[in-house]
Amino acid sequence: MATAQVVRPGPIGQPDIDYAPDLDKYLARVAHRKATEELKNELPEGFPRELKSDLVWNGSTIANEYDFIYQLNAEELEEIENALTHFKSLGKPLGYIDQNTFPLPKLHAGLRGISDEVHNRRGFKVLRGLPFDKHDREENVIIYAGVSSHVAPIRGRQDHQFDGKPADVVLAHIKDLSSVVDANEIGAPAYTTDKQVFHTDVGDVIALACLETAAEGGESKLSSSWTVYNELARTRPDLIRTLTEPWASENFSGRGDKYTLRPLLHYQPKTASTPERLIIQYARRTFTGYWGLPRSSDVPPITEAQAEALDALHFLAEKHAVSLGFKKGDIQYANNLSIFHARDAFKDTPEQQRHLIRLWLRDPEHAWPTPEALKSRWALYEGVSPENSVFPLEPRIRSASGANNKPLE
Repeated sequence: MATAQVVRPGPIGQPDIDYAPDLDKYLARVAHRKATEELKNELPEGFPRELKSDLVWNGSTIANEYDFIYQLNAEELEEIENALTHFKSLGKPLGYIDQNTFPLPKLHAGLRGISDEVHNRRGFKVLRGLPFDKHDREENVIIYAGVSSHVAPIRGRQDHQFDGKPADVVLAHIKDLSSVVDANEIGAPAYTTDKQVFHTDVGDVIALACLETAAEGGESKLSSSWTVYNELARTRPDLIRTLTEPWASENFSGRGDKYTLRPLLHYQPKTASTPERLIIQYARRTFTGYWGLPRSSDVPPITEAQAEALDALHFLAEKHAVSLGFKKGDIQYANNLSIFHARDAFKDTPEQQRHLIRLWLRDPEHAWPTPEALKSRWALYEGVSPENSVFPLEPRIRSASGANNKPLE
């Protein structure tokens, strides 16, 4: 099993920073920068000193303030079983799963409430109690996609090819594959047992369904990026400025430019029809590299200020995080625009192996406006057709996260 990071040279001038955050290095960098640089004490023009919203919360108290579990009851489970039977009777490909082909007339209102909660209130909800033990893999995928279509009906493209052919791959597997794939082929922690640091994905809503928990560890955690913003705005406004500047984000997909320049933080002031909104969108590995996808030597290095900002985001998110107690049969819905997510390292056994499946969703009714700098990234929702949608039933590494996209037996 691959357990060590594959180390290769990065760009000249890259700070001493790895994918795995190092608290001692972070504190030393903070001390050095404070001692040697004149750090600005003003926020960027127009940015708030404090965000006030239900989206601002602390993991140590949120469970007392908000019941984030939606427990399915017997009547709702029966309705899901009937919807599964109905969809299978249609004989349609999985890309045609939607609110009409997977009808949930009574549960629908509760699932629309989850969408409202995710977009407009606390930013996350866990749907608990799906009967994954009763069904095979394809039926569980149908249930997952069918229920989720009532929360957010548009599925995003997570890969552009399947078995070497163009396709809209809308389902991804999060599972340790390091025992069957060489470390040089793995470029994302999703396919290892490593700790996954706080980050965001792409798109509006991240839906993760738990097919199986780890034998040990692997706890799923969420943290409010709005809470992290408030603490940085209060204590380190210079880092807010750093986050709003262009960053060279490496593109590991092999398509288009080698990297793109964009800020990590986007602020949208209140308008006559929308409240103020703040978005932090980033994946640490695109600035540090990971295993088989190290940061390329021909990509600009990040700065010392950016290295400190990356660590600050992680350690503050960790400070304010909530653990979800993720169980088999759960679906975690999180607002990718206001929530960081992470997971602890874990251990599997031959009998019990952590296995999640993921959808990137969008709900036109509640969707936030997409910042101009992110619109090209959000093209994952454009042109995804039912007939070209693919739901891989077995784990494989996405083309943007590894050197190949072959199925793994």
